[in-house]
Amino acid sequence: LKVRVVRSSPPSSQFKATFQESYQVYKRYQMVIHKDPPDKPTINQVRLVPVSFEDPQFKSSFNQSATLFAKYQMAVHKDTPSDCGENEFTRFLCDSPLEAENAPNGPECGYGSFHQQYWLDGKIIAVGVIDILPYCVSSVYLYYDPDYSFLSLGVYSALR
Repeated sequence: LKVRVVRSSPPSSQFKATFQESYQVYKRYQMVIHKDPPDKPTINQVRLVPVSFEDPQFKSSFNQSATLFAKYQMAVHKDTPSDCGENEFTRFLCDSPLEAENAPNGPECGYGSFHQQYWLDGKIIAVGVIDILPYCVSSVYLYYDPDYSFLSLGVYSALR
């Protein structure tokens, strides 16, 4: 048995070279030990979208995200429809005091507020609302389609 310590942040060349292999071990472990289904969202099905009505991806997915938010709030938190309309969604999870910034030595996506969208079969099944800051990532909120609760998307999102 040989054990290697490989720097993951910032990603070293060894980390990059072994990422796919490591991911496959992780996925198999999750399926065998935790009984995750093989169609659990993968890295290719997660989209990081800046929270900005100027952003085309954010605008095009806004209605789907807002509808999913209402479905989640009513099913999980027993909110009434009037408690989770588009205005409430916008106020709670789209209006942010953070300003977007693209620093030269920062991450490619920049700093600011983002919706981390989890897509499956062409539809959003979960959204993690996160703030990316110079020294940390802050998870603000996560909501998901209750029909997919068997995927443990909260756990997946936290680990991701």
